[in-house]
Amino acid sequence: MLWGVALLALRYIDPPTTGVQIQRRIESLFTRGPYKKRQTFVPLRRISPQLQHAVIAAEDGNFYKHYGIDWGQVRQVIEDSADAGEVTRGASTIPQQLVKNLFFTTHANPLRKAFEFTLAPMAVMILGRDRLLELYLNVIEWGPGVFGIEAAAEVHYHTSAAMLSREQSARLAAILPSPRRRKPERMNQYSAIIQERMRVLGW
Repeated sequence: MLWGVALLALRYIDPPTTGVQIQRRIESLFTRGPYKKRQTFVPLRRISPQLQHAVIAAEDGNFYKHYGIDWGQVRQVIEDSADAGEVTRGASTIPQQLVKNLFFTTHANPLRKAFEFTLAPMAVMILGRDRLLELYLNVIEWGPGVFGIEAAAEVHYHTSAAMLSREQSARLAAILPSPRRRKPERMNQYSAIIQERMRVLGW
């Protein structure tokens, strides 16, 4: 019930912070150097469609088809992992990742995953896909202390989220699996793969 109320509020209110942002703030207390959070929330209409498409192509190609959980991908990961004898990759959708960022931390545990599977469909139903994508792009990490695509565009390319090119968008999407370590300028191979996925998806 509490989660549903929170998601309903997020249809209209931009979150002042998130679980992952709180986690990073606490972690900064135990590391050297100052910590500065950079984030500017922008509406979806002020985010380059190229960036939106690149992130969907990279993170959740079936974003507009599933209802929070991509069961086809889940089955594929189970099969691939069984063949390899270990978990080979994840199958988290954008709704699952948003729920994790909003309410939890990056620390993996089975309980969090159970909550993700419960809350992701609820997030799609309550928020709608556009608002869900808007929240996701505005709260996720794009570098150390960098949250949201407007800050990412400024930090990495000295531009705004609205002005990101196709190439820049693909490179930014390519860092999302490990945004605190990866650099857009080094993502030549993966950004090319993302652009090909975009082409296949009709973008």
